[in-house]
Amino acid sequence: MIHVAPQPEPASFDGNVRRRGLAWLDRNNIPLNRSLQKGTVLEPYWRDCLDDLYSLYSGTCAYLAIFFERVTGAGSTDHFVAKSKRVDLAYEWANFRLACTRMNSRKACHDDILDPFEIETGWFRLELVSGRIFPDPGALPALRDTIQSTIDRLGLDDRDHREMRARHYQEYREGWYPSEFLCRRSPFVWAEAVRQNLL
Repeated sequence: MIHVAPQPEPASFDGNVRRRGLAWLDRNNIPLNRSLQKGTVLEPYWRDCLDDLYSLYSGTCAYLAIFFERVTGAGSTDHFVAKSKRVDLAYEWANFRLACTRMNSRKACHDDILDPFEIETGWFRLELVSGRIFPDPGALPALRDTIQSTIDRLGLDDRDHREMRARHYQEYREGWYPSEFLCRRSPFVWAEAVRQNLL
C-alpha cells in the first residue's frame, strides 16, 4: 500500500449521492446517530459516483495499489468506515475509497486496516524480486503491528499478490515497458523501486 491523496468531491456528488441518500434514510426512518440495524440494506446511491471515483483516483485500487480497467467491472466503492457502523457516512465522498472488488470484500466492515489517505511513504516495504510485502522495520512497534494486521486482513502478501508484484517489476526489468508505465500500472512497485534506487 502507498499513500493515496484525497481528491475533491465532484460537483455532481451532492445532488446525485448525498442528498438522495439522506432523503432515503429519512423516508425509511433510519437515524444517523446509531449503528445500522442488522439486516438493513441501504439504497446504493454511491454507485452513481463510481465513474468519478475511478477517474479521480486514476483507476488505482486504494488497497492493492494497482491499476485496473473500468470495463472489467472490477471496481467498487469501499466505505472506509463501514456503513453498518456509521450510517451518517454512508453517502459521504470523504468516506469512499476506490477498491477492486476482492479488496473491498476482504476489508468488509473490519476496522483494523490502515486508511490509504493516512499512510506515509515507506510504511509498507516490498522485496521486488519475490514480491513479498512487509512493515517498515524501523517503524514503532505499535505501527508495525497495525501495518502487519492490514497486510494480513487484506491478504496482501498471499501467493497471487506476491507473484503479481514480482511479475510487474520483472517485466519492467526485461524492458517490456518504461518506468512511466510501471508507475501507472503498479504504483506501489514503482514507488518501492524508486525508494530502493532501482529505477
